[in-house]
Amino acid sequence: MSDLVLGVSAYYHDSAAALVADGVPVAAAQEERFTRRRHDSAFPAQAVEYCLREAGVTLRDVSAVAYYEDPALKFRRVLTTLAGAAPKGFASFEHTLPEWLAWKRRTADTVRRSLLELGLGRVPEIKVRRHHESHAASAFYPSPYESAAVLCIDGVGEWATTTMWHGRGDRLRPVAELRFPHSLGLLYSAFTYFCGFKVDSGEYKLMGLAPYGKPRFAGLIREKLIDVKPDGSFRLDMRYFEYLRGQVMTGRAFEKLFGGPRRRSEGALTEREFDLAASVQQVTEEVVIKLARTARERTGESRLCLAGGVALNCVANGKVIKEGIFDEVWIQPAAGDAGGALGAAQAVAAERGARRTHLGTGRDAMSGSLLGPSYSDDEIAAYLDAKGAPYTRLEPDALAREVAKGLAAGKIVGWFQGRMEFGPRALGARSILGDPRDPVMQSAMNLKIKFRESFRPFAPSVLDTETKDYFDLQQESPYMLVVTDVAEAQRVEAKAPENASGLDLLKVQRSTIPAVTHVDSSARVQTVSAHNNEPYHRLLTAFKEETGCPVVVNTSFNVRGEPIVNTPDDAYTCFMRTDIDLLALGGFLLEKSAQPEWREENDWREAIPLD
Repeated sequence: MSDLVLGVSAYYHDSAAALVADGVPVAAAQEERFTRRRHDSAFPAQAVEYCLREAGVTLRDVSAVAYYEDPALKFRRVLTTLAGAAPKGFASFEHTLPEWLAWKRRTADTVRRSLLELGLGRVPEIKVRRHHESHAASAFYPSPYESAAVLCIDGVGEWATTTMWHGRGDRLRPVAELRFPHSLGLLYSAFTYFCGFKVDSGEYKLMGLAPYGKPRFAGLIREKLIDVKPDGSFRLDMRYFEYLRGQVMTGRAFEKLFGGPRRRSEGALTEREFDLAASVQQVTEEVVIKLARTARERTGESRLCLAGGVALNCVANGKVIKEGIFDEVWIQPAAGDAGGALGAAQAVAAERGARRTHLGTGRDAMSGSLLGPSYSDDEIAAYLDAKGAPYTRLEPDALAREVAKGLAAGKIVGWFQGRMEFGPRALGARSILGDPRDPVMQSAMNLKIKFRESFRPFAPSVLDTETKDYFDLQQESPYMLVVTDVAEAQRVEAKAPENASGLDLLKVQRSTIPAVTHVDSSARVQTVSAHNNEPYHRLLTAFKEETGCPVVVNTSFNVRGEPIVNTPDDAYTCFMRTDIDLLALGGFLLEKSAQPEWREENDWREAIPLD
């Protein structure tokens, strides 16, 4: 039998579980997909149960459990930070310390008790891994590279905020480390907070907002907030930040520096927020590029692996690729803390002698990141019949053709096929799709489907063989983690109104695929191959045959504030609550106009907190 290691990340945000067999990922999922609580930090009980069920095993069959960070080391950092912030940090001390004294510093014991409560057999030995080791393992071990430089950048783990590693064969060696409180992730989160978005949730909004602004504050950020050295190492001036002393990221010093109080959540966006986003994005890119150059110099490797929350900054990733520092870059699709569960499991598996047997294939070991639950057509049919939901059952090729025709006719499609994605991106298993050629599709999907801010861009999925005709991208991007420019051949002359700025720029058409072209003519690209996702590749092929265009709009199958759908019931509910026209649920195609009237006793939007 395979040597099984279960990985767990929990108690901060994005709790998850992952199971590896002889080092190969076989199942992984975030707890939020089961509980329907966005970024759920609770023990991932349902995710653990799913992983074991998917492999047909119990805890008795698992050799070890890997926890993604070292609670004792993190507790020492918390104590040191609270002591250093005294007396101003007393409120934070009073709020934080009881939990640490009660259970957090003994998290491994808490994990053991939680696993026992599942009633799935004896709990094997629990091995603790450091936070950045988990990130690094998730980046390197499943990558397609025999050897590579590894760069992990996030907010903070125990002490580390940025680490470099050298991966060779089955081993990872630490190369360099930057420590708390000096953190590129926390710098970005400070601006996320100041611009009125939620920390650990709204950073991607700030990234999407940046192209609307001008980086007029970048010089001030470099002068006052962050001292960056040529090798990418840096120090923050902590006089401008509050996260050492309290429950917020910024305070009066930050407000004075940037001309007034932080934007209120859901308040009107102004030129200041656009320009702040553009400025911190530019500085972030500069630091990441310098760190990447140093990683190349320190390791001598021509390939780079990335993980950590900052690796979800796909604009910065695109700039690293465009700079040509490395021949190839591979990014862990679950780059944030959820991916720490997978990395911890892989680190322990490597210690137990697992070999990276996928290297001979030339592909990564992530199976397209399709590591979550799937539902058979029999299960889906039973659900739909119980609902009394009319449907048409179709063979795969016929389903792809019908959906392609619907997309070409301007319909918006819910696409639910196969195993759910692991990580924050919908990759064609739990997606909402549209026609990228439609100039009003972006605003329609934002306002009528997602119920979210109008400025937020959508991503294109493109057949991998057609990528260069549509995008300036020199490598694969299967996990939608790279932003690049739309190809010149697809550009059209942008006719912006005189003095147009801010959200007015949304109305300007810039390419033949306007629904996925951002205001700076960029796009967050997902390249789709048959070996990563055959059903989705089949649909894109059918859409190209129908329209001549090998690109579709791809956004996650959810509404604002809600996790991506997991089950057929999640999908059908989202379908009926929104203006989605068609639902492709496994082998079944449902038309909105044919469905029974949808009724709910209460306004469902009140039950979903805004992100």
